[in-house]
Amino acid sequence: MGRSNNIGVLFADEANSGLTHDFFASIIDNFKRSCEAKNYDISFLNCSPDNAERRTYVEQVNQRNYDGIFITCIDYGNPEVTELLQSTVPIVTVDQKIDAITTVMSDNRQGTTELVRYLVEMGHKRIAYIAGDDNSVTNVRLQSFRETCAELGVDIPEEYIRHSPYRDMKKTSYETEQLLRLTSPPSCILYPDDYAAIGGMNILRARGLDIPEDISVAGYDGINIISQYQPRLTTVQQNTVEIGRIAAEKLIQYIENPDAARGETIIVGTTLEKGRTVKRAYY
Repeated sequence: MGRSNNIGVLFADEANSGLTHDFFASIIDNFKRSCEAKNYDISFLNCSPDNAERRTYVEQVNQRNYDGIFITCIDYGNPEVTELLQSTVPIVTVDQKIDAITTVMSDNRQGTTELVRYLVEMGHKRIAYIAGDDNSVTNVRLQSFRETCAELGVDIPEEYIRHSPYRDMKKTSYETEQLLRLTSPPSCILYPDDYAAIGGMNILRARGLDIPEDISVAGYDGINIISQYQPRLTTVQQNTVEIGRIAAEKLIQYIENPDAARGETIIVGTTLEKGRTVKRAYY
């Protein structure tokens, strides 16, 4: 059939956290397991900008004879990525909608909506949101946050909306301090991800605040390390097992059946983990 039974993985997160990035590492691991169960091997494309000898992504695909490419995190504005997306090699992405390319993503809208509804049910009206950096996932979550608050009659002043790169404890800590200095500080802070939430909680404790007695917090992702952190963080659990499995099955389907229709968006549900970092608020 002219296949190599080798699939390339394109992964280069902006924070340079590599496979220590809990969310993407779990997706890649489950993608790998599903590929191996179908007798496919995986290997990573070289993304190093410091390697003068590095070939472009398309050149690497041709040189290594990859049957397909799985893109989990990348700068989609990079011309090399654009060239790859326009090639004929089968591709599946995560969290990025692209014409004629199948993507698998969490239900970020519903996950955020359920979290906000829970906070409001717990009596919170002063809810701040430290959103992630500007990308499609952040935009969906932020829009869902605003719409759900408006639907529930909760007014969110603009100073309650802050931004911090994902997994950036230092910037998240800074933004947390800015929220605490407001004339009317929030009773609850939402963080862009669980890892960043740890930085925020550390600052809150350093300022003498008890969680959740003095202030409530919530994260997003449901990474494993959070289960060991006390009090257990209220968060939205993303189903990385399903995301990785579905991505692998779809990509292999396209490899083995080139005529299969592509370009679909597959939404994977999330689960609200209530944890113990949100206390009922009374006004």
